[in-house]
Amino acid sequence: MTRTDSRKVKAFPLQLVLIIPFALQIFGAVGLVGYLSFKNGRQAVNDLADQLMNRTNGIVQQHLDAYVSIPHKINQINADAIAMGLLDIRDRKTMGKYFWKEMQAYDLTYIGMGLTTGEGVGAARYDGKTVTIDDWSAKLPNNGRNYATNQQGDRIHINNSFEYNNFKETWYTEPIKAGKPIWSRIYTWNSPDGAYISAATGRPIYDANKQLLGMVGADIHLLKLSEFLRRLDVSDLGQVFIVERNGMLIANSSKQETFLVINGEVKRVKATQSPDPIVKNTAKYLERKFNGFQSITAQKKLQLKLPKETQFLYVTPWSDQYGLDWLVVVNVPEKAFMAKISTNTQITILLCLAALVLATFIGYLTSNWVIQPILRINRASQVMASGNLEQTVNISKIEELNTLAQSFNYMAEQLRQSFAALENSKAELEDRVEERTTELKTALSELTRTQAQVIQNEKMSSLGQLVAGVAHEINNPVNFIHGNITHLSEYTQNLLQILHLYQECYPNKDPKIQALAEEIDLEFLIEDLDKILPSMKIGTERIRNIVLSLRNFSRMDEADFKTVDIHEGIESTLLILQYRLKDKPESPGIEVIRDYGNLPEVECYPGQLNQVLMNILVNAIDALEESSVNTQNSTVQKPQITIRTSACDSRWVEIAIADNGTGMPEQVKNRIFDPFFTTKPVGKGTGMGMAISYQIISEKHHGKLDCFSTPGQGTEFRIQIPVKQ
Repeated sequence: MTRTDSRKVKAFPLQLVLIIPFALQIFGAVGLVGYLSFKNGRQAVNDLADQLMNRTNGIVQQHLDAYVSIPHKINQINADAIAMGLLDIRDRKTMGKYFWKEMQAYDLTYIGMGLTTGEGVGAARYDGKTVTIDDWSAKLPNNGRNYATNQQGDRIHINNSFEYNNFKETWYTEPIKAGKPIWSRIYTWNSPDGAYISAATGRPIYDANKQLLGMVGADIHLLKLSEFLRRLDVSDLGQVFIVERNGMLIANSSKQETFLVINGEVKRVKATQSPDPIVKNTAKYLERKFNGFQSITAQKKLQLKLPKETQFLYVTPWSDQYGLDWLVVVNVPEKAFMAKISTNTQITILLCLAALVLATFIGYLTSNWVIQPILRINRASQVMASGNLEQTVNISKIEELNTLAQSFNYMAEQLRQSFAALENSKAELEDRVEERTTELKTALSELTRTQAQVIQNEKMSSLGQLVAGVAHEINNPVNFIHGNITHLSEYTQNLLQILHLYQECYPNKDPKIQALAEEIDLEFLIEDLDKILPSMKIGTERIRNIVLSLRNFSRMDEADFKTVDIHEGIESTLLILQYRLKDKPESPGIEVIRDYGNLPEVECYPGQLNQVLMNILVNAIDALEESSVNTQNSTVQKPQITIRTSACDSRWVEIAIADNGTGMPEQVKNRIFDPFFTTKPVGKGTGMGMAISYQIISEKHHGKLDCFSTPGQGTEFRIQIPVKQ
């Protein structure tokens, strides 16, 4: 046997082989962790900034939609009341009190009217709190009076006098000239109670003969928009501001005001001249980039790179149908998010470097500890290769090396007893084969059981489909039985009449007939037969209703998209949930109040729409049951669910489902349609019911699903879908 000289083969020391790869792995891991930490930090900043600005922009848009629509709604109500003759414009005292009442209900600064005769009346909140009444006649000068009022809106004394001319005021002349509801120009003045910046709305009013009587108007205080923006959570360094297309500031979240008081006069400032540097720099950047604010017609996501920082910008146009055209700008500096992330990245890199140094040192000590027993085995092997088989290696403290030493000693012993070792190896091999065979048999048995379980699951799935088909087919035999019960009842009555007639005509009963009548208890049979047939009819009617309700609810026998009666789906859902509406030991029964309007048939996906109704009704029942459990008081009002349907116009229908439970707080209501959000205990709800319902209504049916809730007063869900898709 030829022996190879190891000195002719290029080799490396074992200690070096152990240390270098270990150090390279640690160094690579440290570098990769540092790089990924930096990249993930940057991505996290962008994602977080985008989410924050999206949320803030959405909140501002919703507030603008709600707040600026109030004055036009008030004007519509007042104009309609005047056109219908419900309000007498000549009775300025009553009109002033009516406007005073409206001011108590709405957070506006002014509601009033001006007539073509030059007269007018209005209710104002000049100091932001107290409502007073303005009343002016057509005779100039000194034709107006401002009255203080009591808690009922009655005039108690004159605060001051003033001169007022309708025909010189833009809030009167511009709507009259336009002939339709509009926003007039924003006007400012310095009142004794502070700066007054208002946006005025106006709407022409007509009598029953379409003759112009004047106009009604309502104002909103724009400084309240700034108060709203300051309450937003846009980080400590972020800013939100609203600007007109001409560059004038409407509102901002800064502590700086959107106006200046110069020589006692209130002057609005442009965004590019704002005292706040963030608002000023942002406005200048937008004006320079887009060559003015007029050219921004779509939502923009930008990054403003300044010498020392980067700022994220979110610019969204906002407008309404009455002439407002504003821009909503959200500005969040990058450092609002990056400071903590940079600190964490630096700490991570330092810890990784420290770990690299420590790991290298420990690797050196470990390799030295591992290599010594291996060197002893190496020397013993060289001695055995030279022909001396009487070699043993001392046991090490390392388990694997200890095993290696034992194996080496065992190998030496086996060389000395080769024939015995061969027999022992053969027996050991046979034992291992048998053990492996047993393991394979066990695995085969497990596989067989698993296969049987899968087949059983498939059988159960097929059985579920079969049960659904059988439930569908029950309808035909039940209808057959139900239809024949009437004839059976008629035939039975005819037979009973013949029997009674026979008994009357042949009073002498035959003994055999008498014995059989007593055996079968003929009188009880006749009496019970009159009860059985109505009971069978009621039972088959109940089965027909259940089958019909299941078919109406699932719509498995109809096309996905078709024209249906909404009320049928509601009633089917209520019938399925009837068991939940009944009295229970732990909660009283729930009363269902139906207020159905005259609805046309609606094009929809019936099965999916019924699913939405089921989700809302189940939530309402859960809320009422929870309210009953939490308030064990006999004086609490009876649980009720009110279902109201109506046609909004010829194109839309509305379904409103309301309960008189405890309602929900604002933070819960705002998240009610979020996926996986639930207030129910674990195991009772998945949080997907209302999210799926919202998707079905908004995406599948192009409609709207809204939630209205007041704590302590209950919750109402309103579904609006078009009649034709």
